[in-house]
Amino acid sequence: MASRLLQSIHKTKHGLNAYKNVVLKRAESTIRHNSKNTEFPTIVQEYSKASTGLCKVTTLPNGIRVASENTPGHFSAVGVYVDAGSRYETAKTRGVSHILDRLAFKSTNNRTADEIVSELESLGGNIMCSSSRESIMYQSAIFSQDLPRVLSLFSDVICHPTITAEEVDEQRQTALYELQEIWSKPEMILPEILHTAAYQNNTLGNPLLCPPENLETMSQQLIHDYRQTWYRPERMVIAACGAEHDQVVDLAQQYFGDLPKSEDNSLDSVQTHLEALKKQQQAGQADKTSFVKSLFSKQQEQTPLALATQPAHYTGGSSFLEATGPDSPLTHVYVAFEGVSIDDADIYALTTLQILLGGGGSFSAGGPGKGMYSRLFTNVLNQHYWVESCQSFNHCYTDSGLFGIAGSCRPEYANALVEVICRELDLVARSDVGRFAVTDVELNRAKNQLKSSLLMNLESRMVQLEDLGRQVQVHGKKTGIDEMLAHIDKVDVDELRRVAARVVRGAVSVSSGGSGKATVVVQGQLQGLTDVNKTIEKYGLGSGN
Repeated sequence: MASRLLQSIHKTKHGLNAYKNVVLKRAESTIRHNSKNTEFPTIVQEYSKASTGLCKVTTLPNGIRVASENTPGHFSAVGVYVDAGSRYETAKTRGVSHILDRLAFKSTNNRTADEIVSELESLGGNIMCSSSRESIMYQSAIFSQDLPRVLSLFSDVICHPTITAEEVDEQRQTALYELQEIWSKPEMILPEILHTAAYQNNTLGNPLLCPPENLETMSQQLIHDYRQTWYRPERMVIAACGAEHDQVVDLAQQYFGDLPKSEDNSLDSVQTHLEALKKQQQAGQADKTSFVKSLFSKQQEQTPLALATQPAHYTGGSSFLEATGPDSPLTHVYVAFEGVSIDDADIYALTTLQILLGGGGSFSAGGPGKGMYSRLFTNVLNQHYWVESCQSFNHCYTDSGLFGIAGSCRPEYANALVEVICRELDLVARSDVGRFAVTDVELNRAKNQLKSSLLMNLESRMVQLEDLGRQVQVHGKKTGIDEMLAHIDKVDVDELRRVAARVVRGAVSVSSGGSGKATVVVQGQLQGLTDVNKTIEKYGLGSGN
């Protein structure tokens, strides 16, 4: 959860061009610095009052952004972030980003696959590639002296892959096995189904994993076309932690400077995200029916610019999956509502609410510091012996989010579990429920847990790196930790209830253009399960439109 909050930042009315050759004025004191690379526009920000490191962002001539935080440590971390992913895929290209991350360290124009593997092994450290809904990330944690070798390797696999037919066929088989494996694990597949139901046929609802039917048609040409569309310099960020900024800029220019600048800058990642937010705001003010029609009209003919600036449209919906037999002893229930984006001012209160609700499994080897005093532990797991697990979740994205509670129990208690989940979501949004209302003690505990979680997570080089890379990719700059902590401190009980009510009553739809309805996913033995939506309506949840 912390890694998602670390991406949050206030909206800006201008793109990166507005910051060229200036130092940002922020709530944190900004330190002026004259970069050696004076020919490249650079932003300099203080990382934290408690740290001597500076956050610097330089834009190369071809549009690539280079960001760094030179915080002390024995290791360095460096990554390349490409603004691509499943939300930008069409019916034809669905699953390409999944296959691309599996093809990450294969043969290139300059190295064979064996040479790539040999280089990875000789570097040691932690080197990986992963794809998400909004980004494809190449990341590494290595010895500081190996920074040039890693950037040389990343340049090769990102800019010059061969992607042979044999490699594609091999990854198709691997992906098929992976799909079969994930379908047997509810904790992995159900969040995917939840997104599919919540954002039907658009953006965040596109599957993160390649569908089996698309695996059959996956080809070299399809992958090359996708890369040519989205692997543009203006959609890339090279981020580094624990390294001198000037060195990172020089290496980035050396290994990535030959990427040709796009003829037009229309697909710049910062600008397209701003445009998507603008469209979403207009959707919140417009007639929803006409907006939905315009969103899905001529979907097959969408241009890259239309895909890049298409806002997420929350539809809500239900998915019930029958699963019987000894391999499925439990029924799993997910109840979710449209949350807020990382740009929304309410992100801090909503993240605090998720910590306050907390939860986990019926058995925990932890103690009070492990969330044993969260509401879902005290009100659900400690009160109902039949609940196997119950925990809150909060998925945050650049223009939307999903907030809710997931639980599991034996099939005969499924209706009771739905009732309990709805009750807990209702209680946090009300002040007229006596001792069941959120208290200052609960809130302060949750705020302290959130702040300590943020600070401890940032001790990890890889978390710090992803936070830096993704923030610069989306906004062209970064929100420092001091500013985040200050926002968390400002959250009080009234604010928490207001934000809780905005989400669970479906009122986010007022500004997002979404449906305001609940999203429900149930997997297990469904015999005897009553109408879940009637229970949701009884508690007045999801009634925002």
